[in-house]
Amino acid sequence: MHNFHFTFNNLKSQYKKAIDLGYQIITCLEYARNKEKYSDSKIIINRVDIDLSLKKARRLVEIYNELSIKGSFFLRLHAPEYNPLSFESYLIVKEMINSGHELGYHSEIVDQSIIWNEDPEDCLKRDISTLESFFETRIFGVASHGGMTGLNNLDFWKSHKPKDFGLAYEAYDEEPEFNLFANSFYISDSEWTRWKCYNNGKLLEGDNRSLSDHLEDGHRLIYLLIHSDTYFDRHFYE
Repeated sequence: MHNFHFTFNNLKSQYKKAIDLGYQIITCLEYARNKEKYSDSKIIINRVDIDLSLKKARRLVEIYNELSIKGSFFLRLHAPEYNPLSFESYLIVKEMINSGHELGYHSEIVDQSIIWNEDPEDCLKRDISTLESFFETRIFGVASHGGMTGLNNLDFWKSHKPKDFGLAYEAYDEEPEFNLFANSFYISDSEWTRWKCYNNGKLLEGDNRSLSDHLEDGHRLIYLLIHSDTYFDRHFYE
């Protein structure tokens, strides 16, 4: 039963603890635009990848709004698990935007380019344009999705720069304007039933402590990645 601590209430309590300890919780875009402003502050860059469930992402929006904090939500455009352009999805995403959260693109452009036999640059430009037009907002950030194709969508960024596409950052890019992963304490729930962490880009083997536990160590700059799909009220399959 030890894996059943990934509840929305538990997560909310961890954010509350961060606030009580003096952390500012900001979006990826806020960091990209104001790195120097936060150089002496205790901050958490709050990133949410929406891999499987937009419905659960709405719960995170509610929690963030209640706590008066912001997050960066990265939306897939071609997910078989949810339709980002459906009636209900539109309402959820617009609620995110209208609440002051950042909408980013959870890109699968390498997957697209191979499956569709199209240029990945064209796929990226078209997808960003679609999101911006449909949701009437600007997309400034991309986070590359890791799916089931065996392809690495991050490979695209080995030979491209975000600014070439009017973007402020890619979530793992090493451009000086962002370069967050290699210069932060990174905490992620991406192993589904446990946490993992990296210190300045290096995996800390065997350290599966939660965000709440790591807060005790007083890291100045925390890069937090969570997935809306991971959390629940009573159990994962509810």
